[in-house]
Amino acid sequence: MSDPQEIVELTHRVKRIATDKISDINDVNRETTYLALNALIEAARAGEAGKGFAVVAKQVKHVATRISEITLGLNKELAGSLSKLTDLADSMIERLRSHEGQRCTDLALNMIDIIDRNLYERSCDVRWWATDSAVVDCLSNGSAEAHEYASRRLSVILDSYTVYLDLWIVNAEGTVVANGRPHTYQVNAKNVADEKWFQAAMRTQSGSDFVAGDVEALLLLKGAHVATYATAIRECGSTDGRPLGVLVIFFDWATQASAVVKGVRLTADEWTRTRCLILDSTFRVLASSDSTGILNEQFRLIGGGSENGFYQLSDGRTVSFAATPGYESYRGLGWYGVVIQAPAG
Repeated sequence: MSDPQEIVELTHRVKRIATDKISDINDVNRETTYLALNALIEAARAGEAGKGFAVVAKQVKHVATRISEITLGLNKELAGSLSKLTDLADSMIERLRSHEGQRCTDLALNMIDIIDRNLYERSCDVRWWATDSAVVDCLSNGSAEAHEYASRRLSVILDSYTVYLDLWIVNAEGTVVANGRPHTYQVNAKNVADEKWFQAAMRTQSGSDFVAGDVEALLLLKGAHVATYATAIRECGSTDGRPLGVLVIFFDWATQASAVVKGVRLTADEWTRTRCLILDSTFRVLASSDSTGILNEQFRLIGGGSENGFYQLSDGRTVSFAATPGYESYRGLGWYGVVIQAPAG
């Protein structure tokens, strides 16, 4: 199938050629008319000897008049039709861009919706596991045996939930007392009391509440990019029990988010000119299909306060975006799915 943009450019080219050639014909015809007039003048001066030449000059003038009439009609009909054709072609391209912009907006919404659904499940996991008897006993008992048993329990959970890098149990003083992968991440006895997610989790009002931290590169997990979820571990595992400490789970953000932004349904050609992003509420790049700028680039949207839409940059690229819709009880964190696409050709 022909490229629509190529068809439009060809239409504009034909219009330019037709306009230029009609102008050239008019120029030549004006010169012919002047020559015919000069010939008539000279024939009149020659008197009887110039009569035969005068007949030819009059015929040339007549031909020039006919050419002028034909070019005038051609200019009126052809130029008008070509103008209408180019307008229609431009309108077609605009509609195509609008269609592609809306399609990419839908793709951006699909990306952020997948993220929301995934993170909603993480919020459910952390609240559920915080009531596990081994997790509660780890803090209420406090013995080395209870810590060891809780660590093994967390390890079993990690074997089944491969989207996590590690799970930690933190006591009320902010000290890590157990984790699911102690041989990979040696965090036991580390103090995390200054972490915002720890402080916020200890302040939660009930077992139904949770804390979602910003995506970050965590040094204690060897610099891995993680999305952090935490909630209070409560006395007896009850919803309104006294907080004993915190359960914190680390979602393997880099791996999972990469799969989302690189899994957008685009053709091979579209991928050569498209970049898919997940941005946080400050427009920081959290995930990128080209694996660049993650956690250190800002791509500021020009959305005008809209939750979704698309607009064109000065270089011709179209930016399509959609804000997080949230899912179930997870309201989202003000993130965006973004698709940046250069025009074809």
